[in-house]
Amino acid sequence: MFMGEYLHTLDNKGRLIFPAKFREMLGEVFVATKGLDNCLFVYPQAEWAILEEKLKKLPIAKPEARAFVRFFFAGAAEVQCDKQGRVLLPPNLREHASLDKDAIVIGVSNRVEIWDKAAWDAYNSQIGPEVTKIAENLVDLGI
Repeated sequence: MFMGEYLHTLDNKGRLIFPAKFREMLGEVFVATKGLDNCLFVYPQAEWAILEEKLKKLPIAKPEARAFVRFFFAGAAEVQCDKQGRVLLPPNLREHASLDKDAIVIGVSNRVEIWDKAAWDAYNSQIGPEVTKIAENLVDLGI
């Protein structure tokens, strides 16, 4: 399970150091894609395969399903860490998440998310006061 929050800086080539704990769990080659909320989602191959199977089952006749599958797969790239633990993030992914310098790498259960630090701070400022309401609403989902 991925968890925790880590601050790292992208170098001028678009490489980002991944926390050692995450590198071990992600494996040698893993998948990065455009995520929701203007961040990136990163999956180990096994988790990506599970997600891929679920997305294949979406009804192709529904425009929303087609749009979501396109968004998710068109932005995806197989990536790997170099010997220094850095991942080269493709330009389209850096652009999607507005990654330029400071980035936050967070663990979210079965995936890793990469956020621009300013966007992460803004998200936390916005969501922080709402967490209690969100938790109360999730009771209906059995949480």
